[in-house]
Amino acid sequence: MAFFPTYIAMDNLRVLIVGGGVIASHKLEKLVDFTTNITVIATIISSEALATIQEHKLEYKERSYKSGDIEGYDMVVIATERIELHQSIYEESRSSRILVNSVDNIAYCDFIFPSYIKHGDLNISFSTSGASPAFSKQIRKYFETVIPSDIGDFLQKMKKLRTQLPKGEARMQKFEKMVEAYIEKNFK
Repeated sequence: MAFFPTYIAMDNLRVLIVGGGVIASHKLEKLVDFTTNITVIATIISSEALATIQEHKLEYKERSYKSGDIEGYDMVVIATERIELHQSIYEESRSSRILVNSVDNIAYCDFIFPSYIKHGDLNISFSTSGASPAFSKQIRKYFETVIPSDIGDFLQKMKKLRTQLPKGEARMQKFEKMVEAYIEKNFK
């Protein structure tokens, strides 16, 4: 299966995570970079997941998943060891427009989590469409070493200029020159 690379505005989406272990904790850490409109349902919660829930004031329901719990959510992440639960939730979601990520079960996924770098407005993601998450992680680590630490500041400057300069060819050329100079200085 091929996954289409896209970026989704998470501001108004409701996310449900089913599971509270180490893997759920990793998914939470990624998601809170983009939204805190997250609910976790789990009977057992890892200290890492609990710390993230408390730090970001997320909703936590200490219980097992019940059929119908996905109603009202836009995305569901299933991070348990119970494959039958993954399948059941995925099948339950088919009659709705709820996107599902079933950790380590591509057959029950509408989307996957790429490995990514986030520096301010810069987001770069790496994916092997689930073939090798380890490879995605390692290539991300490599790129993290070459991205300048001030890239976020540079992009904020560019963002501000976009609001100040009139649209058109002159603005496009100015931005191209600024980016070329930045890349020349920092990447060569």
